[in-house]
Amino acid sequence: MSVAGSNCNGSHSGGGRKRKLNSTSENGKKQTKLAYPSSSNQAQALDCITKSPMAESTDGESSELQCGSITPRASLNNHVKKPGTGKKLVIKNMKARPDLPENYCERAWAKLCEAIRAIHSQSHISYSLEELYQAVENMCSHKMAATLYENLQQECQRHVESLIPLIDQSERDELQFLVLMNRLWTDHCRQMIMIRSIFLYLDRTFAVTSPSLLSIWDLGLKLFCSTIIGHGSVQARAVKGLLTFIHQERCGESVDKGLLKSLVRMLVDLQLYHDVFELEFLRETETMYHEEALRVMRDSQFTLPDYLAHVNRRLSQENERILQYIDKSTKKPLLLCVEKQLVGDHQEEILEKGFEMLLEANRHQDLSLLYDLFIRFKNGLGLIKKAFANYIKKSGMAIVSDLERDKAMVQELLDLKAKVDTIIAESFQGNEKFTDVVRESFESVVNKRQNKPAELIAKYVDSQLRSGNKEWSDEELDRLLDRVMVLFRYIHGKDVFEAFYKKDLAKRLLLGKSASFDSEKSMLLKLKQECGPNFTSKLEGMFKDMELSKELMAAWTQTASQKVPSSAIDLSVNVLTMGYWPTYPPMDVALPSELVQYQQAFQTFYLSKHNGRKLQWQPSLGQCVLKAGFVNGEKELQVSFLQAIVLLLFNAAEKMSFVSIKDLTRIEDGELRRTLQSLAIGNARVLIKHPKGKDVEDADQFIFNKEFKHKLCRIKINQVQLKETIEENQATNERVFQDRQYQIDAAIVRIMKMRRTLPHNLMVSECLAQLRFDVRQSDLKKRIESLMDRDYIRRSKENSSVYEYIA
Repeated sequence: MSVAGSNCNGSHSGGGRKRKLNSTSENGKKQTKLAYPSSSNQAQALDCITKSPMAESTDGESSELQCGSITPRASLNNHVKKPGTGKKLVIKNMKARPDLPENYCERAWAKLCEAIRAIHSQSHISYSLEELYQAVENMCSHKMAATLYENLQQECQRHVESLIPLIDQSERDELQFLVLMNRLWTDHCRQMIMIRSIFLYLDRTFAVTSPSLLSIWDLGLKLFCSTIIGHGSVQARAVKGLLTFIHQERCGESVDKGLLKSLVRMLVDLQLYHDVFELEFLRETETMYHEEALRVMRDSQFTLPDYLAHVNRRLSQENERILQYIDKSTKKPLLLCVEKQLVGDHQEEILEKGFEMLLEANRHQDLSLLYDLFIRFKNGLGLIKKAFANYIKKSGMAIVSDLERDKAMVQELLDLKAKVDTIIAESFQGNEKFTDVVRESFESVVNKRQNKPAELIAKYVDSQLRSGNKEWSDEELDRLLDRVMVLFRYIHGKDVFEAFYKKDLAKRLLLGKSASFDSEKSMLLKLKQECGPNFTSKLEGMFKDMELSKELMAAWTQTASQKVPSSAIDLSVNVLTMGYWPTYPPMDVALPSELVQYQQAFQTFYLSKHNGRKLQWQPSLGQCVLKAGFVNGEKELQVSFLQAIVLLLFNAAEKMSFVSIKDLTRIEDGELRRTLQSLAIGNARVLIKHPKGKDVEDADQFIFNKEFKHKLCRIKINQVQLKETIEENQATNERVFQDRQYQIDAAIVRIMKMRRTLPHNLMVSECLAQLRFDVRQSDLKKRIESLMDRDYIRRSKENSSVYEYIA
């Protein structure tokens, strides 16, 4: 009979073959061939058969097959078919597995053994791989897998043992021995791959599913390891040879890296790498780099940049070895070993060898490499921080302690700060811990000389904010002031800075020497943000006075012609609040009659608007523009108020003595001598001094210089008040000292009023915590005694070291 549409030949998952069984119908008239599917494809075959529209039988009766039967559930009557109906077929599985021919096992193993030996001898195999695979499958299917596995193991064992004489007879050197081992290993791997392909069915269905058995590949590895590697000194010779060639390659010699890679791979596959090779390899690495580090560190011609480059090169080479032939699992311990021997064990020596030189020379790349190497160790960052702090303190102290460098101190400190900031950003990865190091180091440096750095910082700001300074644009000046504010933060005695800054600010505002009003306000805002509104309240008052003075002069201008109708002098007055501005010594000078008239008129005008106030004139802060007639033409002289008073005397006489000038002007002796020096000895000599000389003596005579020449129409004569005298500096420092005494007294009284009784040590500690400046304990003790004398506090009768507050 035939089955319509049963195109369902299945293939076995192991061999991919089709098995066809002949079956005879019950009446023996006809035979049919039906493809016998494997167990995995039975469902597919069944589906093909049940989906066919009909199955016809030659005799119209049901027929049965040995491999299975197809039984019609409904017969055809007179060949009349009902529409939409078909035969239902049932397929039954084979009841018994076909028997193998007699002596099949012996014949099959003979073929397989012959094939195995052919593979081992690298000769031609007489049978096809399909035939050999089929033999393995048939034996496994008939419960002969265990015998087959045992035979295979014995045959492989026999072959591996036959290789031992090759090794024993070998008297080769290390290279030839490693070449032999590599050949044996690669041949063995290739042979086991071929054998496994033939015995794949055994491997998958028997060896892998049995927990006590190894897969065929693992069996081959075990036999090679126990028989070849475990024989005699083979293992030790192989490891020694590998280490020798790796050492030669590290020393720059050329070696066969492919051979090294293959043998290292062999040790990994045989699970000998970590226990047998890696430990010896790391030990050899440690010894080599330890000796190398000692040798290089003792070499005086090897600078620190050279050593860092050498370490970096060595680490790169070891990384290359990992990529080329060393197993990647060794990467971490290998690099740690190299870093420890070349860097970790010699960190202090490396820093002493030239860390300061790298900082001085701005070797950012070398510093970055050194930082990257040191942070891999627990104490590495701390050592760099310590060395970095020492460098900053050493460089800063060289700047601050040198009195001859006072003029350039602030700029050099700013340059040092910018330098270390750049190093932190570019070489130390912006690590904030180094920012703390910089702050502590600069605080130590800036406050080493008490008060002086604060004074010089204030003067530096003054020099940058003066109108004569054209070095910076407004944006650049603002950035510069930000940098100065960083130095300002490090100052402990900020009151010293405030005193000198206020004195210089007053001169800039009163003499019109400020480069930019916006820059002045910007600096004031920075100080306010840094120190609070109390610190800048007086400075803000100075700006307020200047603005009110402008409004006042606008009102004065409208009434000036009525007050003084006969004069053409353009008077401008700044009214200053004494509490805001620096303290100026009163100066009683004799003014020309024209100026006296204007002075009285303005005083009357001001008091009419502000009844009850008192005006005190400060001639030393004024400035004038005089028109002077010379033989070569008329010039305008921009001079100080005191210079103007002296020059106006020469309207009445062409020649005057020092004594007469002093009597007529009543200017203080030292101030008058400096004023005459600026007029007779400076660059613009509108007076002629007799006799000539740099110093002004009592017997000197001064003559108006009619022949004075200058290319400019308006000539600025250097103003004496712009140059700070020693007396002014001392006076400013004295005012700071006096203010500090008041602050100490106030702090002590404030503390005692709150605590009532307090031991001496606690008193000192609380005072130091409240004060904004450094104070010595001896000075603090003097202030305590002063308050005791003034009956603010007293000593306790029970304990003399305890103070009591007197209400």
